Amino acid sequence: MTLPRPTDGELSILRVLWSLGPSTVRQVHEVLMKDRDLGYTTVLKMLQVMTEKGLVTRDERERTHVYASAQTEGQTQRTLVEDLLGRAFGGSALKLMVQALASGQASQEELREIRRLLDQKEG
Repeated sequence: MTLPRPTDGELSILRVLWSLGPSTVRQVHEVLMKDRDLGYTTVLKMLQVMTEKGLVTRDERERTHVYASAQTEGQTQRTLVEDLLGRAFGGSALKLMVQALASGQASQEELREIRRLLDQKEG
């Protein structure tokens, strides 16, 4: 089953869950509040919607529900890249990499890792 593509707000919540692991609404809210003013009930509602979409799971065994990402960060990133690759780059990994590198955002360490991965793919 392919999960729906998360919205930007949902990705923010997923990043918190990937970082902290399974967490309560309060824990997620506290982390998100460091970057922007967001109400507790907004975070709760978003997690409820994300549960319905299958993006997160909810453990209801305790009084305080605990939420966890349904997929790993890597699985979600692969899904997003595959979607972007198809929609924006016509399935061309070359065009995607050219644009990613042209943005000038890659550090020297990242460039070395890209070279290592390319060498590994060729060898």
